[in-house]
Amino acid sequence: MKSFFANVAGSFRHSLKLNPYFCAELPLFPLGSVLFPGGKLALKIFEQRYLEMAKSCLKTQAPFGVVLIREGEEVGVPAVPETVGTLAYVTGWDMQNLGVLQLRVQGAERFKLLSQSIMKDGLIIGQVSMLPDDMHADCSEHAACAEFLRKVFVQIDSADIANPQRFDDAGWVGYRLTELLPFRNAVKQKILELTDARMRLEILYRFLVDQRLVA
Repeated sequence: MKSFFANVAGSFRHSLKLNPYFCAELPLFPLGSVLFPGGKLALKIFEQRYLEMAKSCLKTQAPFGVVLIREGEEVGVPAVPETVGTLAYVTGWDMQNLGVLQLRVQGAERFKLLSQSIMKDGLIIGQVSMLPDDMHADCSEHAACAEFLRKVFVQIDSADIANPQRFDDAGWVGYRLTELLPFRNAVKQKILELTDARMRLEILYRFLVDQRLVA
């Protein structure tokens, strides 16, 4: 089991270095929340399948994939995941209680799930292809969305803010706004899947206007 994880993690890291849009195997962690590129998540891991996955990723400095659950639950029988997810890199960990691993992860590139297999312990191994970065284009909504985001950041704990802050990046602003706004997970997933940063900001700006959060 451990050698399998090490091989998968090592192969993935090597392939990512050679070609950012490669196809490879990736261990998946289905969640009831959406991880965005550059975003942060705190995870509590206690199932053996995910403990082994996390240990391997810590050892090899390789990512695993976070995917929103389409059907099922986070524990027990393997859930049915959405087909677009985000690479998660471990940035910190703790084990205050025996058998319960606390992970802090940060989102990186997005990927598309092409196919999957389920191991005997229930861990999902996905065959994934990496998705290209958003198309970046100037849009009139960018400035208003970025200014609103700046105001929100002043009022929240700095530890919860994704760094480095890139208010001039339409993709980064769109991801951070989607994290903060009270959308259902299904809506956040659809926004994650968009490949046009301008379209994402247009949607978010309309919501902010409708809620009278921006003029």
